[in-house]
Amino acid sequence: MDSKKPRVVICIGDIHGYLTKLQNLWSNLETLIDPQGFSSALVIFLGDYCDRGPDTKRVIDFLINLPSKYPNQKHVFLSGNHDLAFAAFLGLLPPPRSGVSFQEGWKEYADNEEREGWYKGDGYENMYLQGRRWAGSIKVRFNTVKGTEYKGSIYDAGPTFEAYGVPHGSADLMKAVPDDHKKFLTDMVWVHKEDDVCVETEGGFKHCKLIAVHAGLEKQKNVAEQLKCLKAKDTEVPKIEALSGRKNVWDIPEELNENPTIVVSGHHAKLHIEGLRMVIDEGGGYQDKPIAAVVLPSMKLVRDTDTLTE
Repeated sequence: MDSKKPRVVICIGDIHGYLTKLQNLWSNLETLIDPQGFSSALVIFLGDYCDRGPDTKRVIDFLINLPSKYPNQKHVFLSGNHDLAFAAFLGLLPPPRSGVSFQEGWKEYADNEEREGWYKGDGYENMYLQGRRWAGSIKVRFNTVKGTEYKGSIYDAGPTFEAYGVPHGSADLMKAVPDDHKKFLTDMVWVHKEDDVCVETEGGFKHCKLIAVHAGLEKQKNVAEQLKCLKAKDTEVPKIEALSGRKNVWDIPEELNENPTIVVSGHHAKLHIEGLRMVIDEGGGYQDKPIAAVVLPSMKLVRDTDTLTE
């Protein structure tokens, strides 16, 4: 491979249990990117592998098998807020560094417990808040914001339980999830940083840093402190804003403008590229919307629905 040619970086948006979409997107990427570039690409999955769609179990199988099928690629599996909650239910998150109980984190959101029907089955006593919300049974059936029916819980986790052959909210899921899936969920990273990624511009290649995180970085907080907490998987707070925030993580923190830094995320059910801020989540977990990816340095958008002609 030409040493002057920048490495291909592929950022893939939220999958949400849709295996066929993932397979089609992967096939399209393999067709569109030159073989050398594809075989040595850095592939960053932006999180949310589970919930909403029917095939979470097979999606995770697909992802687990990528390193052996494409040994020269580098694969990064970010945790989304849905994956974090799935891992929390299975007891895979590290305990708070301060030694406090996860129960402490329930108090801040206690007013929501009844409406969201938090999980109270086996193992709930010291479960991270998002695990309880994920496996809960929401009382209101209709999500007025999305115009869809909730699938079991506030997280739409029902299809994930079903994919592993157990009813929604059942503690049997803890035994039904295979060990290699638990390892995958345990090993997910909360943030990924690259020091040199190229973006193609009219004036040639622009060298940037890159930070990939599921929802984004909080604009008003110190970036180094945020990255430290994310790398450490700090479960001190019951809601991780960088994985689940909305407006507060939309913009790039101003301190990152000093050294050009791409901030790429999924999560927001939008496709939005403005300067170096990239939000790649066209699908949003909706059945009728595509999964998208952005390819660097070309900035080309690829979707599972693209019809490619040789």
